[in-house]
Order: sequence, then structure tokens, then C-alpha cells
Amino acid sequence: MKLLQKILDFIKRLFSGAGSIRMGKNIGVDLGTCTVLIYEQDKGIVLTEPSVVAMDTTTGEILRIGSEAKDMLGRTPGHISAIRPLRDGVISQYEVTLKMLHYFMNKACGNLFFPPRVMICVPSGVTEVEERAVIDAAKHAGADKVYLIEEPVAAALGANLNIMKPVGNMVIDIGGGTTDIAVISMGGVVVSESIKTAGNEFDTALVHYVRRQYGVMIGEKIAEEVKIRIGAVYTLDKELVTEVKGRSLDQGLPQTVTLSSKEMLAAFTDPLKKILDAVCNVIERTPPELIGDILRNGIVMTGGGSLLRGLDRLIERVTGIKTYVADQAVSCVALGTGKALEKLSTMTEGVINLSQERTRRL
Repeated sequence: MKLLQKILDFIKRLFSGAGSIRMGKNIGVDLGTCTVLIYEQDKGIVLTEPSVVAMDTTTGEILRIGSEAKDMLGRTPGHISAIRPLRDGVISQYEVTLKMLHYFMNKACGNLFFPPRVMICVPSGVTEVEERAVIDAAKHAGADKVYLIEEPVAAALGANLNIMKPVGNMVIDIGGGTTDIAVISMGGVVVSESIKTAGNEFDTALVHYVRRQYGVMIGEKIAEEVKIRIGAVYTLDKELVTEVKGRSLDQGLPQTVTLSSKEMLAAFTDPLKKILDAVCNVIERTPPELIGDILRNGIVMTGGGSLLRGLDRLIERVTGIKTYVADQAVSCVALGTGKALEKLSTMTEGVINLSQERTRRL
């Protein structure tokens, strides 16, 4: 009888929320335009998958998700479409995003009896409607409670910056769909700007360059591979060269062209200018008291786009502020989300309009 009573007391506490008992997991999600990363509390990053979905356009059936779907980009027959349901850092196709998120959560954590509490990163310029779409998608995908955190704040945490002190820290997070630039102090964003210019636009710019200069059409997936191999925005000590295969626009036949890292400087001019203008704009709007802190601490770069060769050197030359790429730059946002999971008890579920909640502490 005593054992039975203990079991009944345990169940009562479990479902009443009393005490500290909780069986559901806490997970953080970096819901990126190109890649989704999931962080499980006490375990670390448990999933890294491309945010791509392959579906049958005639039936609406989801065929592949993640890496398998990305391999199908540009290679599918007419009735199959490989798409990215997230554009510019926000949801563009709600139902597809819901199914993708549900698949990734199950793959990362298994079919959980107790639904997890989920924290999701969103761009700093996200609208209230876009926030609500993220929250609803996560709940329909199986989340118990949903919390939001701005990407530059998560990036700063993942880069091991102490953002709780009254000291200014500047972060530039360059993802696939958006670049988020922010000055953070006392756990909140003081000044920020989010632009829809990031890794994907560099790929598109390279596609246009090859077409314009060589009369050859290449796909964005190939452009991304070239960017990773030889992409640069600053003159390198040793020039890099690679061959690219595409289709001649004049003859319609396969053609191979040789590209160099020096040519990338010209190819990436437009997206690069947009990012530099946004960085300078944030610095101009930063309170003078925090500028001195930033001059001492430097600018920290995170995200996959920050790995573009010479970008840190170029930003440092333009701004006059020491700039460096954080360790584990690609994973910084997900790692920061994981750190923020430890503060869930102090956060409000489903915060709406984060731009008005910037003074809230983590």
C-alpha cells in the first residue's frame, strides 16, 4: 500500500506541475533558411540537417526531408519539387515547415510520451505575424511550450560573450537567408538591423556572374560549392582556382570554366555592399557609451556566412574595429539557444513582438 501511495503521489506531482519533476525534454532549434540544428539540453547538438523538403506536386505527398531532399535539388522530374519552406529566415510555406519540423524533432529526440519544451531562434527584425507562425508550427509539430529568442542574442551566448553586464557587445550573424547585426548589453538588444542578404544571395550573385562573364548557366547548389571552395571578399596571399561545369547559353551544350578567388571579389560586390552598409548603419545608431566597449571588445562574427574568406578583415578595414570569427561559428546560434534553455523558468512562453521585449533578461 505504501508503494502504491508513493506511485500515486509521483503521478499527482508530475501532472500538477508541483515540485521540480519534469519528464519532457528541453530542446533548442536553430530554424535556419538553409540548415536546421537541434540542441538537446544536457546532450548538445543532436541534429544538423538541410532545411529542404522534396514533395510530389501532384499529390502534395512529402517524399524526402533533410539531406536526402537536398541531394534532389535541381535533379527532380517535373512532378517532384525540392523546396526550402523557409525563406529569409522566416516561414514561407507553413504546412511544409510544420511537417519538416515534426520530422526533425522526432528524429532528434524520438517519439516522446511527454512533449518537449522548445526554444526557437528568430531574426531580430521578425514581425508579430511571423513570430506567431513559428510558435504555431512548433506546437503543431509536437511542442508543449514554445519560447523565442533573437538570433544575435543566441549567437552572442554561443560565442561565450558575457551579455548580462552593462557592456556593449556587437555581433554579426550571417546565415543562409538573413544577416542579423546587433549591439547587445545587459541581456538585451540595444540596436539591431536584420537584412535579407546572406549566404543564399552570395550564391545567386555567383550564378549571375558566371552567366554574365562566361555565358554559362550553373545551378545555385554548384554556386554554393564554389563559394565554399574558393569564395573570398579580400585579396588572398595565395589565389585559389577551381573548375565549374555548366551549360553554354549559346550552344546549349556542357561547358567547363575556370574560376579564381580573385573573380569572387567582383562576383560578390552587391551582397557584400548591403552587409557593409547595414554594419555601418548599426554602428552609427549605437549610443556613444557603448561604442567604446565595442572598440575594446571588437566585433564577433557567427554563422556560416562569416566563414567567407577575408570577410572579417574587410569589415575591420571598413569600420576600424577589430573583427574576428567566433569558434564553432556555424553552430553558435544553436549552442546559444542551448545555454538559454537553462533560463526557461525566467522567460515568458510565446513572447510576441520581440522588438518590444528587448529589455527582458534571459
